[in-house]
Amino acid sequence: MEDQIMDGQSQGAPVREDNDSLFDAPPMAEQERMVEAVLFASAEPVTLRDLESRMPHGCNPREAVEHLRKRYEGRGVRVVRLGDAWAIRTAPDLGFLMQKETTELRKLSRAAIETLAIVAYHQPVTRTEIEEIRGVSVSRGTIDQLMEMNWIRLGRRRMTPGRPVTFVVTPDFLDHFGLESARDLPGLKELRAAGLLENRPPPGSLPLGQSGDEDDEPEEQAELFEE
Repeated sequence: MEDQIMDGQSQGAPVREDNDSLFDAPPMAEQERMVEAVLFASAEPVTLRDLESRMPHGCNPREAVEHLRKRYEGRGVRVVRLGDAWAIRTAPDLGFLMQKETTELRKLSRAAIETLAIVAYHQPVTRTEIEEIRGVSVSRGTIDQLMEMNWIRLGRRRMTPGRPVTFVVTPDFLDHFGLESARDLPGLKELRAAGLLENRPPPGSLPLGQSGDEDDEPEEQAELFEE
């Protein structure tokens, strides 16, 4: 009888190790569907950590999102990486179809554009460094309103006397311009070819406190937009 019991145990189902999960992870195809559902329904880019917290135990959101990205290649929408997060966005070559849905209410002033560009290309950068590069003082309102737009944010403090704060661009800025990271910003040749650089002295070419533009804003004006 004892031998029969032992034989039954040896021929039965394998014993699950203690460190094994009680439930197997869903198939990768199902994990892709989960990632697709979350990205489609989310108005903001979603991080891998957030995906992992939503999906069943044992899922691999990193692998799932890569499979999903490849599956959407060449389609009308794409799965794109925006900083440390992922989102579903319209294919760049089809952006013209959305022009009727976009209304431009106000244009950024030259001072705001220059300040934003300096932060994007030189981040992390302090306010003093922005002023040195522009060659003029930076309106406090310009920085405040760029932060209210959530295009720039505070970075780490510099380990220098006074511990000045630095500024960096945000994921919203990357998302708006369709960039994966600030390293994807166009170079000077690309900007000139696109007609985005004017034939004027570049920021920082004039001494601090002087400007070649009559419409540069004084410190107390704090205007970010042009009517």
